[in-house]
Amino acid sequence: MKIAKCIQLALILTVFDPHQLHVAATTRSLRPTVLTSLEATVQAQDATAAVRAPGQFNLMPVPASLQTQAGRLAITTTFSVTTKNYSDDRLRAGIVRMIKRLAGRTVLTLPAELVSDESAAALVVQCDGPGEAIPSVTENESYSLEVSDKQARLIAPTVVGALRGLETFLQLLQGDRDGYYLPGVKIQDQPRFPWRGLLIDVGRHYEPIEVLKRNLDAMAAVKLNVFHWHLTEDQGFRVESKKFPKLHAMGSDGLFYTQEQVRDIIAYARDLGIRVMPEFDIPGHSTSWLVGYPELGSAPGPYKIERGAGIFEPALDPTREQTYKVLDGFLGEMAALFPDAYMHIGGDENEGKQWDRNPQIQAFMKEKGIKDNHALQAYFNQRLLKILQKHGKKMIGWDEILHPDLPKDAVIHSWRGQTALAEAAKKGYNGILSNGYYIDLIFPASQHYRADPLPADSPLTAEEAKHVLGGEATMWGEWVSPETIDSRIWPRTAAIAERLWSPRDVTDVDDMYRRLSVISRQLEELGLTHEKNYPMMLRRLANSDNTAPLRTLLSILEPVKEYRRYQMRPQTMLSPLTGLVDAARPDSEAVRQFASIVDGFISDAPRFALHRENINDMLVQWRAAGVALGPIIDRAPALQEVRPLANNLSDISQAGLEAMTYLSAGEAATSEWRDAQLAKLNEAAKPKAALEFVVVGSVRKLVIAAAELPQLKSSTAAEWRQRIMRLANPTIK
Repeated sequence: MKIAKCIQLALILTVFDPHQLHVAATTRSLRPTVLTSLEATVQAQDATAAVRAPGQFNLMPVPASLQTQAGRLAITTTFSVTTKNYSDDRLRAGIVRMIKRLAGRTVLTLPAELVSDESAAALVVQCDGPGEAIPSVTENESYSLEVSDKQARLIAPTVVGALRGLETFLQLLQGDRDGYYLPGVKIQDQPRFPWRGLLIDVGRHYEPIEVLKRNLDAMAAVKLNVFHWHLTEDQGFRVESKKFPKLHAMGSDGLFYTQEQVRDIIAYARDLGIRVMPEFDIPGHSTSWLVGYPELGSAPGPYKIERGAGIFEPALDPTREQTYKVLDGFLGEMAALFPDAYMHIGGDENEGKQWDRNPQIQAFMKEKGIKDNHALQAYFNQRLLKILQKHGKKMIGWDEILHPDLPKDAVIHSWRGQTALAEAAKKGYNGILSNGYYIDLIFPASQHYRADPLPADSPLTAEEAKHVLGGEATMWGEWVSPETIDSRIWPRTAAIAERLWSPRDVTDVDDMYRRLSVISRQLEELGLTHEKNYPMMLRRLANSDNTAPLRTLLSILEPVKEYRRYQMRPQTMLSPLTGLVDAARPDSEAVRQFASIVDGFISDAPRFALHRENINDMLVQWRAAGVALGPIIDRAPALQEVRPLANNLSDISQAGLEAMTYLSAGEAATSEWRDAQLAKLNEAAKPKAALEFVVVGSVRKLVIAAAELPQLKSSTAAEWRQRIMRLANPTIK
């Protein structure tokens, strides 16, 4: 009997993935809880495991605690919802939205009206109270959710907590031949960090109200709670000022938000449990201010709206009293418009060149004993802080605002990284992280996912760590339009949302990607165009419905990373963002899949049977696409820049196919062949048209493996594989 129990327990443990599910978390000590639960299950001879196999759930973010239980709640046309204890318009609207999305996924006609009979309801939403009247960093977002075969019960102390739980309820939906259902679960959930934001820069490229609203919907779906609205830049002043109308009238090309539209966005976000924090970036990044009010500048005007990308010289004059009179009036106007407790003043990337050349500013600094531009900006910030405090706001700004004289109630927004954030925390400042979350730099979701505001090796004490409030993804707007912005934000930002909500030890990248693909499809129901616009853009570029070869090419290309796009493809804020680089995905699923099967194939040495057919099929498809692209490019002038990439695709596929032939036959390639193929791959790896083949590394492994076959005779398969990886990537030791 003891042996049978051990076998049963072992079988359950083999399907348990600690990164996938977190069980009964009164503490973070996961393993003892799991073993106790499993042993109890075995002893009770219950057929339902306390923790089921990975892959059963598609929750993102992963809850703080999840325990499975027997039963499943069927979702049928009789599905109904009731509320208990507290209810208001915001909660009822959230429930109705959930029901509509549930109906859309199930194609069931579901009643949108709430019922009063608790015993008859399929879902009971039990809420203790409204929570904060104005969304706040102190809002309680916790909830619990229990699903049995009879009923689901969602309990939350606040309406916002209930809204977060409703998103989890939707993500639990599954289906099989018997219909749709929710599995039996017990969830206790709360965010790891209270500040989980998304910055959208509308200064460089204006984004219409409908774009902002659909992204707010998506934010709520993954439990983000701060919309950081970057409203002013060198390239545009995007909010109406009734006190200083020349700001928006002359600094926006007519593309700005009226104050009524701002109120609409704030109300819309509040209904979703999202704060709206404005940013007015000063004293640098302020060209658009000076177009209408050049007298505020540190150099004589006139000024005009910047059209390029980069860092520009114009800065407000911090020595002139008129500057502070205008700021007092404008920021007071904005403080009345935006109810959030915080106002972001930017403060970054002011190089002070205009200050250096201005004799009056230099004389002021000498008179006041201000030793350098950093100290002058600190003086400016002190004056600005008093204005914000006068109007009941707290200051937040980028790393550059940190100065010994900065009051402790200011918040540091770190683009520099965890070290800078930790240093601010040690000095007693609250802070949030954006370094690692710059989604405009086109890094893969996995890289963002690994960035943690409070990593396990953080030098902070428990008390100091309380100053780290969370983080924000940043969608800087140089290279996004209403047509492309969704594809640059989503779905990668959902991975950042999980990093900021879920426990620190939720780190399984493969499982993150598995769930991310599901969440990406679900986000489309909110109107996001990150998938929808992709084929449309390709049809337009090809001037044809025949885009299959182009899609094959683009499936293994990604836009260049960091700030290389502007260097390779100089454009202005007036340039159309409709090229192949704009259609390309930031995080290629095809490349990840190919890399995985190539690694598996090489690990299968000396048989080389695992994934062989899949690899050959993909390489043959690439080769065919390379040939087929020629006539498509000939007919589409917009695709002329793609021709070198099509040639590279042919070289990449041919090198891979030849390597596979050698490996499959067990015949070593010559060093001359290897060198010739690597030269072609190195050429193919060079970015063109601001695009790069991120798949080259995997094909390089195949080529090197083909030439290194003789080494298999004198080493183990594991040693040989390690040698291949090292030769293919010299940074691996």
